[in-house]
Amino acid sequence: MTDAPVLIIGGGFSGTLLAINLVRLGGRVILIERDEAALAKGLAFGTRHSEHLLNVRASNMSAFPDDTKHFLRWMGFSTLDQANRFVPRLAYGQYLHALLVKSLAAAGNRLTIRPGTAVDLHEQADGVVLTLQDGAQIVGSAAVLALGNFPPRLPGVLSGLPARLAVNDPWATDALAGLANDAPVLLVGTGLTAVDVILSLTRQGHYGPVLSLSRRGLHPRSHLPVGPDLGVVPIPPERGTALIRATRNRAKAVGWWQAVDELRPHTRTLWQAHSARSQAAFLRHLRPYWDVHRHRLAPAIAQQLAAQEATGRLNFAGGRIVSAQANDGEVAVAWRPRGTDGRQVFHAARVINCTGPEGDIAEVRQPLLGTLLERGTLRADAHRLGLDVDPQWRVLDRAGAAARRVFAAGPLTKGAAWEIIAVPDIRHQVWELARTLAGKDTVVRRTGSGED
Repeated sequence: MTDAPVLIIGGGFSGTLLAINLVRLGGRVILIERDEAALAKGLAFGTRHSEHLLNVRASNMSAFPDDTKHFLRWMGFSTLDQANRFVPRLAYGQYLHALLVKSLAAAGNRLTIRPGTAVDLHEQADGVVLTLQDGAQIVGSAAVLALGNFPPRLPGVLSGLPARLAVNDPWATDALAGLANDAPVLLVGTGLTAVDVILSLTRQGHYGPVLSLSRRGLHPRSHLPVGPDLGVVPIPPERGTALIRATRNRAKAVGWWQAVDELRPHTRTLWQAHSARSQAAFLRHLRPYWDVHRHRLAPAIAQQLAAQEATGRLNFAGGRIVSAQANDGEVAVAWRPRGTDGRQVFHAARVINCTGPEGDIAEVRQPLLGTLLERGTLRADAHRLGLDVDPQWRVLDRAGAAARRVFAAGPLTKGAAWEIIAVPDIRHQVWELARTLAGKDTVVRRTGSGED
C-alpha cells in the first residue's frame, strides 16, 4: 500500500466495514458518503422501527470473521437463548455506528469521513483521482465502489399514478403517513420488504385489508427456533438440475432448513461453477423459491403474519397486475391471479412498492456509475445484477480488462458472488478485500462458534 489513502465510495454497511478492517490492518482510508443518515448503516440497518428484526441470529452477526462472538459481547449476550435471538435491525445499526466511532477514535488521521457525491473516477499509473460533485478532487492509492443497494423502481403499469397514492420508496418517512387505519393497502411484492411494511402498518394501528402481490405469491419462510448444528459439510459434487435434485432429497432426509444451510458456505463457489446460461435459468425459474427459503423470518414475525392471514386481514397472492386507475383518492388495481384467465379488482387507498432494491444495473441512476459505465471504465455483469469483477473484486472494463486500482464490494458484486447481500457473506468479502489492499494474506482464522 502506498502512502496515499484508499478511497471508499459509499459509507453503508459494506463501505464502513471495509474501512474499519483496513484501519485495523494499519491502512489509511477516506470514506466518502453523500447521505449522513446512511453512514455506517445503509438501507437495511438505518430503519427507525424497532419491529424490524434481523433475519439472522445474533450468534452469526459479528462484523468480524476472525471474532465470531464480537456482536454477542457488544450486546451483552452470554446464553444460548440470547445467541439464538433475532434482535432489532435498529440495534445492529447502532452496533455498526459504534464500531465506526471507535475506529475514528483509534485511527486518528488514518480514517477520514468526507461528505459528498462522487461523480467521476480516473485510474492513473500510481493511484486514482476521484472527483466530487462540488468540484473537489481526492487522490488515493486505490478506490473501492461500495455503493450498496439502489432505490426500487415502480412497475411500469403503476408508474403514472400520483405519488400520494403510489409510493415508490417504502422506506420514505412519509410512506404510510395519512393512511386511515381501515384503509385497504396493496403491497407490490411478497418478500422481506413487504414484511417490513406489514409490521409497520400493524404497529401504527392499521387493521384494514392488505393484499401482498407478486408473480408467484411466495413469501419468506420461518427460521427454526434454534439453528441446526451443521458441522463441516463438504461442497456437493452435483451441478445444474442434479444439484437441485440432490438438495431436494437432502431436504427430505434432514429438513429444508438444514439442507439450505448446508449450501451456505459453498454458494459462491457453486454459482461460479455454473455457466452464465445456467445462472440465467436459475434466476428466471428458481430464484424466488431460493429466496424465500434462504432469507427467512424470525419465528415471532412469522407467527404474527400467520395470525393475520388466519383472520383474513392479510393475503399473500400470486398474479400479475394488468392495469391501475386512480380515481377519487384510491387506485383500482386489476390483477390476474396466477394460473387463471380471470381478473380481480382491488381498490387500494395506497399502493406501496415492495419489489426490493433495483435489480438491473442498467436502470440505476447514480452519477458515478453512470459516468463510468458510459465511458466503458466499468461494465455490467452477464445478468446486469451489478458490475463485472474478477476474483480479486477488481472491476472489469468494457473490453473485459481488469482495473489495477479500482475494486467493488457488497451488492454491486452480486453477479460474481450471488450471495452477497447478508452480513455473514459481506463480512468475509470485505475482510478478504481489506487484506488484499493492505498487502496481507487472506487466510481467516476464526474464533468462537461457527455459522448458523
